[in-house]
Amino acid sequence: MAPANDLKSYLPTFNSVEEERQHRKERLAAAFRLFGKFGFDEGVAGHITARDPEHLDHFWVNPLGTAFSHIRVSDLIRVNEQGEVVEGNAMVNTAAFAIHSQVHAARPDVIAAAHAHSIYGKSWSSLGRLLDPLTQDSCAFYDDHALFDDYTGVVLDLEEGKRIGHALGEHKAVILRNHGLLTVGHSVDEAAFWFVTMERTCQAQLLAEAAGTPILIDADHAALTATQVGSHLGGWFSFQPMYAKITKEQPDLFD
Repeated sequence: MAPANDLKSYLPTFNSVEEERQHRKERLAAAFRLFGKFGFDEGVAGHITARDPEHLDHFWVNPLGTAFSHIRVSDLIRVNEQGEVVEGNAMVNTAAFAIHSQVHAARPDVIAAAHAHSIYGKSWSSLGRLLDPLTQDSCAFYDDHALFDDYTGVVLDLEEGKRIGHALGEHKAVILRNHGLLTVGHSVDEAAFWFVTMERTCQAQLLAEAAGTPILIDADHAALTATQVGSHLGGWFSFQPMYAKITKEQPDLFD
């Protein structure tokens, strides 16, 4: 990966809050299309949110009951701190508000958060374990993910969301035991990429442990690799090829 200073030249700049809002919504719609393509949807479960750049206690999210693979920019809804839809014409998923409102409140640095009931993420979550540093990619999460070691049913109340936010702490991701994965980022791009690569990391560890006894990367090298592959900027940049591919394949997401 190129040095961070080189990557910074790729970061977008905005002339207005309206321009920044549109950018986040386009990234959000693209992330949903990617999640749909990768099979991360499960009925009406799952959500990705993006903090509004003007109303900082509001976020944009997918409308309840719309398939990830169908979501367009115009479908996204804006939800306020009371869970009311203030822009858009659809219902919000109660669990999305309960979880994401509290994650965004606990982490002012977080622009976006992603959660879905992906098959390998929810399978790994049932083990109640953190991921091990088995591969270069998994090192992005070395000492930078947490475990919410509890399950009490569908998250419908704010107190449960607060507990998830507390478990997340300052990390980029949290494994929700018997539930799935949740990732966050300083951009929609970053949060979405961490989810994709964390899901694949769960898959890789499940496969490795099914085949035998994996060899772990030692702590010093895992920590070094984390600085090389796990930065905010690195997460953002790694999403760009995915974004370019999905927007070329499915340009209607901009509608």
